[in-house]
Amino acid sequence: MKFLMFTLFDVAKTVDVAQAADKVSKTPGQKTIAQYVCQGMPFSGLAPNTTLAIAVVDAESNEALAASQYPLSLAGASTWAVPVLEMQMGGVAATEKKYRK
Repeated sequence: MKFLMFTLFDVAKTVDVAQAADKVSKTPGQKTIAQYVCQGMPFSGLAPNTTLAIAVVDAESNEALAASQYPLSLAGASTWAVPVLEMQMGGVAATEKKYRK
């Protein structure tokens, strides 16, 4: 199952969070497809000096997801995972029709 994984942390925790992220990057049952760090304020309301990282991950189970989120939390990051449905480019209408039944 694919997720958007949001990781929010104070810039002062960057070293700790980066080390934890490197450690969990090879978590069994989970594959990181893409990873991004916002270079500006992604949305209003964030505290100054806050960093947001966004990853697209494919996790085989909730346990695999938790095994990567927990160490990041211990390093000082707030994490949350949003399940997403992959849609084919040019095939959105066909996907919608499939789920409408």
